Parts: sequence; C-alpha cells; structure tokens
Amino acid sequence: MGKGRPRAVETGQNLSVPFTETLNIPSGPVYYPSEEEFRDPLEYIYKIRPEAEPYGICKIVPPNNWKPPFALNVDSFTFPTKTQAIHQLQARPASCDSKTFELEYNRFLEGHCGKKLKKRVVFEGEELDLCKLFNAVRRFGGYDKVVKDKNWGDVFRFVRSGKKISECAKHVLCQLYREHLYDYEGYYKRLNRERAKSCKRGIHEYAKSENKVKVSSSKRRRRNCDHEKVKVYKVEEEELDQICEQCRSGLHGEVMLLCDRCNKGWHIYCLSPPLKQVPPGNWYCFECLNSDKDSFGFVPGKRFTLEAFRRLADRAKKKWFGPACASRVQIEKKFWEIVEGSAGEVEVMYGSDLDTSVYGSGFPRLNDLRPESVELKAWDKYCRSPWNLNNLPKLKGSMLQAVHHNITGVMVPWLYVGMLFSAFCWHFEDHCFYSMNYLHWGEPKCWYSVPGNEASAFEKVMRDCLPDLFDAQPDLLFQLVTMLNPSVLQENGVPVYSVLQDPGNFVITFPRSYHGGFNLGLNCAEAVNFAPADWLPHGGFGAELYQLYHKAAVLSHEELLCVVAKSDWDSKASTYLRKELLRIYTKERTWRERLWKSGITRSSPMSPRKSPEFVGTEEDPTCIICKQSLYLSAIVCRCRPSAFVCLEHWEHLCECKSRKLCLLYRHTLAELADLVLIVDKHASEEIPQSDGLQRNISCSNELNASKKKVKGAHGTHAQLAEQWLSRSCKILQSPFSGDAYTNLLKEAEQFLWAGSEMNSVRDVVKKLTEARKWARGIRECLSKIENWSPESDFEKVPLKRVKKLLSFDPVPCNEPGYLKLKDCAEEASLLVQDIDAALSTCSKIDELELLYSRACSSQIHVKRSEKLSQKISLAKVWIDSARKVISDKRPAAVEVDILYKLKSEVLELQVQVQETEMIFDLVSLAESCQDRCRSVLNGSVTLKDVEVLLQEMESFSVNIPELRLLKQYQIDVSLWLTRLNDIMTNVHQREDQQNVIDELNRILEDGQSLKIQVDELPLVKIELKKACCREKALKACDTKMALDFLQQLLAEAVVLQIEREELFLSLSREIAGALQWEERAKDILALKGQMSEFEDLIRTSEDLVAIMPSLGDIKAAILVAKSWLNNATPFLESDFSGSSASCSLLKLGALKELVSQSRFLKITLEQQSVLEEVLEKCMEWKHGAYSLLQDVECLYGVTDIGDGRSNGLISKIEHLVNLLESAIKAGLSLGLDFPEIPKLQNACSTLRWCNKVLSFCYLTPPYEDVESLMDIAEHLSIMRSSGNLLSSLIFGAEWLTNVSKVISAPVKCKACKLTDAEEMLAEYQGVSISFPMMVAQLTDATCKHRLWQEQVHQFFSLELGERSWSQIMQLKEHGKASFFTCAELDMVLSEVEKVEKWKQRCMDAVANFAGDENSLLCALQKIKESLDRSLYLYEKSQGCEGVCLCICCTNGYEDWDFLICSTCKDRYHLQCVGYRNHAEEVYVCSYCQLLVGGSIPHNGGGFLRHNGKHSDLKLLFELVSIDENFCVRIEERDILQQIVDQAYVCKKCLIEIVDFEMHYYDKDQFSAVGKKLTTALKAIGVAGVYDHQSYCDLERALARYSWRFQVARLLDALEKGLEKPSIQQIQRHLKEGEAMNILPEDRFRLKLSELMNIGLQWADRAKKVVADSGDLGLDGVYELIAQGESLPVCLKKELEVANHIFLQLSMLVLFK
Repeated sequence: MGKGRPRAVETGQNLSVPFTETLNIPSGPVYYPSEEEFRDPLEYIYKIRPEAEPYGICKIVPPNNWKPPFALNVDSFTFPTKTQAIHQLQARPASCDSKTFELEYNRFLEGHCGKKLKKRVVFEGEELDLCKLFNAVRRFGGYDKVVKDKNWGDVFRFVRSGKKISECAKHVLCQLYREHLYDYEGYYKRLNRERAKSCKRGIHEYAKSENKVKVSSSKRRRRNCDHEKVKVYKVEEEELDQICEQCRSGLHGEVMLLCDRCNKGWHIYCLSPPLKQVPPGNWYCFECLNSDKDSFGFVPGKRFTLEAFRRLADRAKKKWFGPACASRVQIEKKFWEIVEGSAGEVEVMYGSDLDTSVYGSGFPRLNDLRPESVELKAWDKYCRSPWNLNNLPKLKGSMLQAVHHNITGVMVPWLYVGMLFSAFCWHFEDHCFYSMNYLHWGEPKCWYSVPGNEASAFEKVMRDCLPDLFDAQPDLLFQLVTMLNPSVLQENGVPVYSVLQDPGNFVITFPRSYHGGFNLGLNCAEAVNFAPADWLPHGGFGAELYQLYHKAAVLSHEELLCVVAKSDWDSKASTYLRKELLRIYTKERTWRERLWKSGITRSSPMSPRKSPEFVGTEEDPTCIICKQSLYLSAIVCRCRPSAFVCLEHWEHLCECKSRKLCLLYRHTLAELADLVLIVDKHASEEIPQSDGLQRNISCSNELNASKKKVKGAHGTHAQLAEQWLSRSCKILQSPFSGDAYTNLLKEAEQFLWAGSEMNSVRDVVKKLTEARKWARGIRECLSKIENWSPESDFEKVPLKRVKKLLSFDPVPCNEPGYLKLKDCAEEASLLVQDIDAALSTCSKIDELELLYSRACSSQIHVKRSEKLSQKISLAKVWIDSARKVISDKRPAAVEVDILYKLKSEVLELQVQVQETEMIFDLVSLAESCQDRCRSVLNGSVTLKDVEVLLQEMESFSVNIPELRLLKQYQIDVSLWLTRLNDIMTNVHQREDQQNVIDELNRILEDGQSLKIQVDELPLVKIELKKACCREKALKACDTKMALDFLQQLLAEAVVLQIEREELFLSLSREIAGALQWEERAKDILALKGQMSEFEDLIRTSEDLVAIMPSLGDIKAAILVAKSWLNNATPFLESDFSGSSASCSLLKLGALKELVSQSRFLKITLEQQSVLEEVLEKCMEWKHGAYSLLQDVECLYGVTDIGDGRSNGLISKIEHLVNLLESAIKAGLSLGLDFPEIPKLQNACSTLRWCNKVLSFCYLTPPYEDVESLMDIAEHLSIMRSSGNLLSSLIFGAEWLTNVSKVISAPVKCKACKLTDAEEMLAEYQGVSISFPMMVAQLTDATCKHRLWQEQVHQFFSLELGERSWSQIMQLKEHGKASFFTCAELDMVLSEVEKVEKWKQRCMDAVANFAGDENSLLCALQKIKESLDRSLYLYEKSQGCEGVCLCICCTNGYEDWDFLICSTCKDRYHLQCVGYRNHAEEVYVCSYCQLLVGGSIPHNGGGFLRHNGKHSDLKLLFELVSIDENFCVRIEERDILQQIVDQAYVCKKCLIEIVDFEMHYYDKDQFSAVGKKLTTALKAIGVAGVYDHQSYCDLERALARYSWRFQVARLLDALEKGLEKPSIQQIQRHLKEGEAMNILPEDRFRLKLSELMNIGLQWADRAKKVVADSGDLGLDGVYELIAQGESLPVCLKKELEVANHIFLQLSMLVLFK
C-alpha cells in the first residue's frame, strides 16, 4: 500500500541476505516412537509436547511395521492445480492503485510545495510509476538506506521486473527519486509519527472513557497534518446521507470515515483491524488503495492426471538441475534465490487443498473401494488406525469430537500433490489448531517453523521487512501467499527451525506456530488439523484474533467449550477447560453488568438447541461488525430485527436508546458458573486445588453492590430485585390483572441473566408465568362457553382442557371465574357418564340418536360424543348393505367375503336390528357349500364327480371361490381334449415333425398340470417318442451324421413299429452303401497307397449320407503329406550350384527334421529321396569348414612374430584367408544357415586385421589409420585370451595408438606429459612387434622438449630488466608447438595471459586514441601529448613560458597556417577551427568570447580531435595501481604511470581555479576569473583524460560566472541609465542564483536583493492606495507616482494603475 495513503508503518529493512553454502538453520526435533508408544497418537504427542513445542514443529518417524497402502487409483486420479509465481512470494510490489497515489501526491505538492505534477516522469523511454518506486524504496528502508547499501538494482526489479539495469540507469533512478519523491518521503514519515502519537493518545482516552466519541457528535471530519478541515458533513436525524459499506448502516455518522477518492463510507469500528479514532490526514479505502491489476494470489491452473503431472515435474527438475541428483542444499539455495527475485521469473503448479471427501484420501477408508493388490486384513487395519488422518480429529481426547459437521481442511484432510519449488507460505493454522502432515510418497518436503511464543516477534519482522505489502493487506498473514527468507528472521532475533520430511514421515506443527516451506520435487502429502486438550487456551486466542480482524471463525469457540463441558471430557482437559470456561464466564459477566449499567434491562433467552450435545448443528446469528458467531449472547433492537451484534459492539447496532435494546442469552450466569464448578470439581479430584475458583465466581455478587440511577436515586441490582420480589408477592395475592403481571415479567428481564443470587427472582418469574397462563386459560374458557350457541360458529371448549385448568391445587392466583367454570364442567361430566353407558351395552338405534342430540346441545365439547356419532353412522351403513345382499337372488351375485364382513360388523356394533338373522342364514348355506367343494378338491378328482356337483349348485346366489375353481377345472379339461384330437389327425404323414414334437410336449405338460385326471396321457407319451424318431430320420436325410448313429436310429424305429414307413426304408438303403466305402478306406490306409487313391476316396465320400469313421484318417494323411511337401519345397526348389544371393538362407536342422518326418508319412512320395541327397552334401561342407577353423586356431598360437615377413607369417595369413573366402562362398551357395559361416567370416576378418597391423612395422602410419585399427578390433571383439598372436598384436596396436596420439594426431586428443612419453618407450621393450620408425620419432620429440624446458629456466633466471616481451612470446609459440605439457608451459602461458589481459583492459580504456594501427603504446603516447598541452595551458596562464603550439590539436606542424587570437594570443590552425577568412584578419577565439558575451561556447574549439570521448582518470588510476607481479618489464605501464601523474597535476590546477572562482565577490576580480575559467575550459578540452567530478565543478563554475556576467550587464545598464530592470527579471535572477548556490554575501546577489526590496515596498504602497479608492488625495498620489518613476526598478503595471487613479482624482477636482 502507501500510494498516497499515510499509515503508521515504518519503512522496510534490507531483504538481500547473502546466501551461504547452507541457511545454517537448526533442525527441529525428530522422534522415533516404539510400537507401544505408537498406539495412541494424542497420548504420544502429549508426552513429547514439553520438549517439542519450543521448536514449533517436530517430525515423527513411525515404526518399521507401519506402512499404510496408498489408497488412490493412480491411473484414474485427476486433480486441479494452482499456479504459483515463486519469484513473487517475497520480491513483489504491493497491489497499489497508482491513481490514488497520484491524487494524494498532487495534494502534497499543492499543500506543501505550491505546485502540481504537470508532466509524466519518463525513465528509459517509458513512463515511470512513482507509486511502485516509492513503495520499492520503502521496502528497502528508505532513500538514505538504499543509497548507503547500494540497493538501486533491487529497487529497479520492483519497478521494471524482468529487465536488466545498467549502472547509469541506477544513477538516473536515484536522481529521479531524489527530485520527485524525497520530500514526500519525509512528509510521509512525519505523518506516520504524528499518527502513532495520535493512536496512543486515542487508546488512552478510550480506556478512560469508553462511551465518549473523539470527534463532534454532529459532524464527521478528518484533519490533515496541518490540522485543517478536509471535509465536513452534517448528519440529520431524519435522513442518513451515507451508509457503511461493511454493516450497511448509516448510523453513527460521527465515526464514519469517508474515502477521499471514492467518497464511500466505513465506520472506524467496521474496518479490519478496527481503528480507535478517526485518523489524521487524508484517508483512502482499501478498494481505492489496492489495484486489481497488481493483486497477487495463486490462480487456478490446469487439471492433471497423476502421470501428466509427473512428466511436468520431471521436466522442471531436469531443467533446473539436469539429469544428476541435486542435493537439498542446492535446491534450497536455488529456491530462496528465486523467492528473493534474483533468478528470474519462475512459475510452478501445485495441487493444493484437495478435499479428500471429493478427490479421495491417500489413506484407506471403510467406504472406499479396496485395490486388489491390498489384502483385506491390512486394509481394515489401516482403515481403523488412529494415525490415519481421517480418524485423528475425532479420536478420544480430541476436542473436535463434539463438532457435528465436517470442516474441510480441518476435520476432513486435504491432499497436496507438489512439484519442485511448489511452496506453502508462512502461516499458522486456523483457530490455532495443531496440524499433522503425512508424506505418502515422492521427494522430501522442507519445513521451516517459528515457535508459537515468538509469533509476535515474527509478525513484527514481517511488517518491518514488507511494509508496503502489509499496508495493502493488513491481514496479509491470513492469505498464505508470502514468504520471507528464514535468514532475515534469524538476523532480527527470531528463532527459526527446519525439518526435512521424508516419505512415510509425520510432521506436527504446534498451536500458533508460524510455518512454511517448499517441495524438493514430485510428492503427495495429506494434512489435517486436530485439537487435544492443551489446545483450548490457544483456541481462545484464535477466536480473539478472528474478532480483531473481523473474520468469521471456523467454529464457535464458546459453543465448543460449553458442549465439551457438558459431555464426558478427558481427564487431561480439566485444567485447560476450567481456565477457558472461567475466562468466558468472566468476560460474559463483565459485559452483561456493563450493559445493565448502561440501561439495557430487556433480555430474553435464546431458543434451545435440538442437539445440544454437538457443535454446529444449528446456525447462530453473527455480529454484523466483527462477524463472530453469537452463541452465548447477542444484542438486538426492534428497529433492526434481522441485525445482531456482540456485547462488545452494542453501541454500534443503532442509535436507539439503550432501554430499547434487548439482551439475548443462551445461558444465565448461574448456569455458566455451574459449568465452571462442575469442571473444577472434576479437576480437583485429579489434582487438589484451592478454593480460589469459588471465590472468583462469588465475585459476581459485586454486581449487587453496583449502582445505577433509578427514578432520581441510585439502587443496586440486589435492592432492585428485592423491591421487585416484594411487589410480586402483593400482586399474586390480589385478584388477577394481566397488565400487572406483564409489567412484572418485563421488569424481571434485567435479573434473569444474572448469577445464582437471582434464583429467587427466577422462581417467582416461573410462578408469575404459570399464574398468568392459568388465569388467561380460565377466562378464555368461560368466554367461549358464554358466547357459544348452536347457531354460532364459535368453537366449543374441550372438556379435557377445562379439567386440566381445574386440576391445579392450590390455584396459582385469585381468579373469580374459577367457580363458574367448575359448575359447567360438572354438567359435562354427567353427559359423559350417559354416553359411556350407551356405548358399553347393545342399544337400539333410536336411543343412541336421542343421546347424541343431548351432546350436540352441550356448551362444552365432550370427546366421547364423537364415538357415539360414529356408532350411529356405522349402524346405518350396515343396515343398507345387509338389505342389498338379502334382496339380490342372481346366481353367484353376492361375494362370500361380504357376508362374513357383515356378520363380523354387526357383532362389533352391538346394535339391535332385524336383518341380522337373515344374514346369519345365508352365511350357514355358504359354509355348507364350501365344505362339499373342499372335500372334492382334496380327494382324487374325476371329471364325472365335478359335473354332478356343479349341476346341483347352479342357482345358488352366493359366489363361493371353491365352486368357481371347480368350474374352471372342468373347462380346462375340455379344451385340452379338443387340442389333442386336432394334433393326432395324420400325425405320421406330416413333414414338420419338429412342430409335432413341440405341440405334443406342450399337450403333455398341460395335461400333467390339470387338476382333474384324464385317461389319454399315456397315448400322448408314445406319440411323442415316434415323432422324435421321425425328426431324427429327417435330419439324417438332410445332414450327414455318424454311421453308428444311423444304425441306432433304424433300430429304434423297429422298436416303435414304424420301420415300414417310406422314410425309414430309404434310410436303410443309404446305410448299406456307406458300409462298403468304409471297408475300402481301411485297405488303402494299411498299404500306403498313392496320393491319387486317397483323393478318390475323398470324392466318393461326398455322396454318402453318413459320416464315415475312416474319413478323418484319410484327410489327416493327405494333410500331413501336403504339409510336408510345403515345408520341403524351399529345399527342393533351391539352386544349390548358384550363389546365396538368389535365395534366403535355410536352417540345416529343418532339413534334418524333414528327412526324419518323411519316414512316418502314410502316402508314398518321390520327393523323399531328393531331400536325402541334399542333406548328404551339407554334411560334407560342415566337415571341411571345421578343418579350416582348426587351422586358424593353430595360427593364433604362433609365438614367433617379428616383423611378419622374415618368418613368412604374412604369407601364411594371406593363404589361409584365401581358403576361408572359398569355404565361405561354398557354404553360402548351399543356401543354408550354417553356424560355421559367421565363425569363418570372423576368422577371415581377424586375419586381415592381423595382416594390417604387421604392415605398420616399417611405416609411420597416420593417426586416423591407427585409430580405425583399434575401432575394428573392438568391432570384431578380438580378445587377448584368443591366442598368443592376437594378444601380442593387440598390445602392439594399443602402444602404437598411444604414440600416434602424441606424434601423428592433427589435434591433440589428450594432453601428454613428458613422463608419459618415457613410459611409452619403456613399454616398447615388452612389445613383440617391431615399430622402429615410431620409436625414433618419439625419442626425438622428448629430446627437443627437454631443450625447450632448459630455455624457459634460463629466461626466468634473468633479471626483470633483461627479460623481453618478444622472448617470452617466442617461448610461448615453441611450447605450444611441442607434443607435451609441463609446468613450465603452464607458467609461460599464465604470465603471457596475465600481461595480455592487462593490456586489453588498457586498450579498452584508451580505445578512442588507438587509431588505425590499434596500438596501445601509440594511444598512450597521444594521451600523454594531450596532457602535455593541457599542462602547457595551465603554466601559460601562470606566466610560464611554453612552446608555441596549436590549442586545438596535438600536431605541431610549423608549415601549417596559424591564427592568433587577438585577446588571449593563443595560436590555432586554420584547419582546426575551420576558419575561411584570410589568416591576417583579426580573430577572436570562441573561448575569449566568454569574456565579452558571458555565454559558454557550445562548439568550443577545444573540444576537437577526440570528439569528447576521453579516457576515464579513475579507470586509468585503477589500471596503474593493479598489484600484479609481471615477469617482464612493460613499457606501456611506465607511460601509463606518467599519464596518471600528469592528469592529477591538471586536476589540481583546475581545483585551484574553481576555488578561486567560488570565493571572489569583488567586481575588480571579475576579468581575472573569466580568464582563469577560459584557461580551464581550454585545458580540460585538450586533455585526453576525463575526470567526472572536475568536469562537474567546472560546469557549475562556468554557470555561476555566466550568471554574474548577466547580472553585471543588468546593473551596468542601470548605472548608465540605459534600462531599468523589471521586478520579474530581478526575481528570476535571484531564483537562478539560489539554485546555483550563489552565496548570500555575494556582491551581485546583495545588489539584486536590495533592488527587489525597494520595488516591492513601493508596490505594496501602491496596492494600498488602490484599495483606499483615493483617500490619499491628489497630491499624495502624485508624489507616489513621482517616487515610482524615480525608482531603480521598472514597475510599469503598477505605475499605470497609479496614473489612472491620479486622472480620476484630477477629474473629480475639476468637477468640484
């Protein structure tokens, strides 16, 4: 914040802490509980708390056997993420609104500087945000501290993030702040100090008088720092002109702040945190101070699967640290570099605050799906584990057991999926809870913690270090978006501890412990809050904090305390619970007493809870000011029935008088005190306590001694209660009066909320309430009885209510209507007795109706009359139903159930009617019929018996179910017989025998289900078998079937006597033909016939209706033969005489297998003999190849190698290579994949390699050839163990390779030392091969290098003056050309590099003088010559003789044409000044024009030749001062020393001139100063060296000279009478002189001040004359005009006004 809003916040500190190798933060404690200790988490934490709580954090490593499975499905798990800008967690600007800052800044400029910010401030081509710049400088301690610590680079990052800054830009930024914001910073600090004092004073006054308001009650005002009124608003009682944006009330206007930008209002007590009084100065609301553009938070990111997030995390870690494993120190260091803004912009994704009730928990839960990989026993174990975070909050001993609803993140765990650098910022838990975090898997998590007892110190450091952020968000620490380096906290004395959480570890944070941290990579963690007994006092602190910041709490702390106190709490909770209950009791008592004294006498209990044993079952009202839940008490007013406030904010509810307010309370003080005493008693049993608590609670009786004004006098609470009790007794004894009772109860409200001393009042109130209710009931009943009549609509009084009212004994009060009501009740009681008698006997219907008419005419409602009426109605309905049944004579018209129902109803009614006997007769007949039907149904039923019974009962009027069932059985049998006859017609001639089978099956099934026996069922079963046989025969005709099956089918037809049917005769003929085919097939298989015979059998089998047994064997034989032919085809078709390229290689094993298989074929084939011949050829080739490989192995064992020629080894190798090539060619031509071929090829390649190695014996081969030789050896996998020949050749080739790297390699592959070369020569003695050429070259190289080393030693043994630069450069070139490295070469290269670097730095410093030759020596000579000329000018000005040189250039050419200045006599080349006129004409140089015109030359002739690009003296001095011991003498260094010395001599001369100019005031010295400044200007322009300070001093001296010159010219014109200066000219010159620091005693400044005073004095007189409108008179005005005209100052405008007045006065005189 800050953007123009002055707030009492100090400027920030330096946040740039140098990061050492580690943060050096001490570690928090780590605990390793045993299995026994691990059983109960709350008990274990209670045990370690005294040791661990001072750290604020600890780590718990579970026992080795506690390894819960990860319950989430990693394949389907998806989760949302948030984007974290890590580089902005600390180093971010506040979310400032620049418009508000600009408004306040302009008000400051107008009020304190008398100006406005007319134009935008530009920095690096863009508009500069002054708001950001101001806040950034505040962040780093203010302007003076930023300048001292050189923190402008850090400030720049806040102003222009993501851009680089140069040293010049830092300087410009500093100057801009100094110019525009430095004064505002001072004003801001002063206002903060005033506000701090005002705040302290306001708190003191508030404590002295709570109810007094600090400002006028009729006006709202704010004052600025000059105590001037800013705004004044009158508040009318009838009209509210402004409402509070927080509580939406327009009341209490005297403490309502109006924003100086948007004009919206806020009460000072509605702000978060609230203010004690109206602040001084301008005030802006948070909406105007904060900018949505710059607001900071974690924005929602993408939704990821776990695998996608893993890939993202892996890429991020690889980007920062590569594939290598980074240490914690590296990651931690990089994290804090990013947070402090020095590592660029970094954004990461964090899957944080994932509600496990939505996304799932990492711990097993009973209702979750168990993965198949987890055993049921293990799953159940961890589901019920107390360390499962889903179970922890509601364990026994946890205060959260009483909370009914689940609070996400508090009682329901949250899941966290993190990646590298994802962070959780500094915070402590909601409501100061404990927290437990478990890391399921992944990379570690780094934690930092500050103990809870250091929380205040932590918050102070945070506010001091980040003042602008806290201005923008006073509740910043509630937002969880800010980090601060722990090193900063340590430097400010705040203890910080660190914990590294590994997978499978728990981390516990303690109440009010600030903690934060970050993830070291991809991981998954889960966290939850919990609250053991020792949390209770911390929870009280958290509730107060929520109230202070006006934030809604996660739960009501007061409700939790009361619910826990009423339940079975843990013994450890007694002490803490007692203290907290006593605290809230004391607070509640204090405020209730205070409200009573303030005049709030009305009170009312809150409605009781439906589930008081749980917290949060019902929603309480909340305070409109502090947003806290009002569980214990609240204040409400009739004017705002929906608005509630807490007791502390009762004055802010409305502006009604206190007597109109009402106190709502859930418990009286007596009930609260009982709770405290119950807990105290329980605690006393555990730990003996004193009776101090009882005394503390008894102090509530002090209220009885407290007095308030009552009817002109003062009375105590107890006195008022006694008076009330006395009046109540009198009223109870008097006749009842409703108003009196109501007034008494209303007056008693002021006592009911109090303690046990008011129990007597509560008892009387209870009696009064009951008496009032009873008396009102008596009167109400009498009123209804008296007003009722049969014609009226009034409701009768129930007899039950009357009896209840009359049952009171003794009666509650004296009510006269009691006896009258008693008489009415007795009459009603007699009526009830008559009704009961009639209902208990069997009466006639007429008697019942007469009794009912008596009940209807009674004035009191008798409930028994309803039963009487019901009995009469039921009787009438029964009679109607009975008459209908008796009169209906149709067959089966009456249901038998209706008869039974009528019979039972008439028995229940007990009414005498004549229809009863008729109904009983019908019931008897129906029962007789049912018995006969049942006897038939229970026996063996025949169709004839059923028909006889149905005929007898055909006309019976009652519908009997059994009779109806028999009729249905008869119908079913008739229909079944009809269906059977239809099916049996021509059944054997039908072709759809399957349909016949289905029909017969259904007929059979239906016949078996009939309830009546039928004789046709056996016939149906026989016909069904025949149909099935026919169906099989038909299928056999259409589809081939097995021969055995057909024979069996024919036998079945014979049994059923249907074999003579045409279908079965045809089938018999087909079976005979099939038997003949079967005999022929068996004969061919036994004799191994030709392929044609087998194919003929297949063709003939197609015409048969049966599936032949031998057909499968025939087909199998053909299939096997064809498969064999198919496999043999590649071998039969191969051209074995051709090359292998024409066909693919075949396996020899496959050929052998085919030959073996041919012996088992059941068909004779001619290809069998062909394959046997091919196999024989292949076996012959394999034998030859084996012989050749044996020869190669014998050659590998040769020991006599030598040079390979003298012993014929090379020729042997070549001969064997030829044989191998021939064998390979022959093997490939066979077209088979012989395993010997690769061996032959490898042997051939190996022998060629050996031949190539031997060919290098008398050559110096190129390095590439030798290197390829070793590559071939590696490719061929040649091993030393293969034989003596190969091992010797490999050893020789390796030696040759090492030597070639030294001698033949074009670029050195590896630096080789001289000792390595000597070792190579020694190794050569063990080489079996001769390499004479290579040995000779290596020996020669070592000798040359030793000679070069001796030269180096000789060079460094010389004196420093004898060593030359050319010598060491020659040594460098020879050393670099050598094959070897050594210490001497490193030393030479180092010395050369040191000198060359120094020369390069010098060259960069004097690059503008290098010219085309680019020589450092020439450039230094030019600079020295320029300094010689500069010194010449200084010496000349002092009267010394010098050489006649051109002032503009360093060329002393005598043949060039010169110009001589007529004033200073200095010489200039015509070419240098570009003068085109003749050289003999009068010439005045541009410098001397300064003496004449007083203006500084802009094209000065001295600033030539170097184009203003001089070398920096400071840099040259650093170069010549470098303390390096060069090994050679450097000529350039000597010249540079001379240049620096000369430059400082010139600087000294310039300082003398500037000092002379600064301290002269006389006019006589004016010309001398001009000459000296001209000399200095010439000298500094000629010099090739530039000194910034000297140049600035000269510029200021020239400006002062120019100012004096202009003033002198002005005064000369005045003295000569040429021109008078105007007052504006004089003021402008004085202002310019003041800006140039012209001393007040300067002659010219004094003269100008004198002239201005003269002119202003006359102008003031003239203004008075104008204001007097001619009172001075004509002569006076004339005299004033004459004086004005004679003034040394020109006052033209004032003189014109005076002349005008003079003319007006003259005209008046003339008229008179």
